[in-house]
Amino acid sequence: MYEYIKYNEEGENDGVVRALDCLDLEIEKGDFVAILGHNGSGKSTLAKHLNGLLLPTQGTVWIGERNTKDEREIWNIRQTAGMVFQNPDNQIIGSVVEEDVAFWPENLGVPTKEIWSRVEESLEAVGMIAYRKRSPNKLSGGQKQRVAIAGVVAMRPECIILDEPTAMLDPNGRKEVIETIRELNRQEGITVILITHYMEEVIYANRVIVMDAGKTVMDGTPREIFSKVEQLKSYRLDVPQVTELAYELKQEGIPLSDGILTVEELVSELCQLY
Repeated sequence: MYEYIKYNEEGENDGVVRALDCLDLEIEKGDFVAILGHNGSGKSTLAKHLNGLLLPTQGTVWIGERNTKDEREIWNIRQTAGMVFQNPDNQIIGSVVEEDVAFWPENLGVPTKEIWSRVEESLEAVGMIAYRKRSPNKLSGGQKQRVAIAGVVAMRPECIILDEPTAMLDPNGRKEVIETIRELNRQEGITVILITHYMEEVIYANRVIVMDAGKTVMDGTPREIFSKVEQLKSYRLDVPQVTELAYELKQEGIPLSDGILTVEELVSELCQLY
């Protein structure tokens, strides 16, 4: 549980709000979990609990066998669970891409020789090795976000938490970043926790969690979650466009499966009918 004091426009105490309310959640190593919820549902508050930026007012957050309330473990927790935020400019501090990526393991006290090995591996992993000598200021939004992810990967975390990493990007930038995240999960076995408003990004996760008023209200695979269109709408959430189209066609009497996630799936089912 996590509580905070809410203030009104006059700066007066407006009472205590539970941003996370009796949340009971377990995420397995190697999972790709997408977390959905409208503004104020508690998604970002949850993310900040996962590497000790916030501490629960009641209850316990465990990262592996480490308790975030144990001050002696915070440093280790933040090496285990790396954070990537909305705006890559808030995480990029170097004037050259490779120097920026090197900053993160250097900050952990990694030996110099090991740092540059990690820099190369991390830039390769996110597809940015060709830009290692470039200035981050001359990169696109999607490229900057991939550099920010490379910096976190260079810390060798077991888990990466991404808090709406594509919110400030155009469609091409969003595609680049999501493909990078998927590859890190598949090839490197890194646990991914993705907080997003873009439903099309969710279909690649192996688990989807929906939050409302600080609680978990839905939990399942993308297909299971997006099969419940009306329930999602009751939480003020959308579904992928192709899922919405398939749902509307089914409402008109066309026999389609629930939870269609891709254009290819929809075309395949329609072709079988006609």
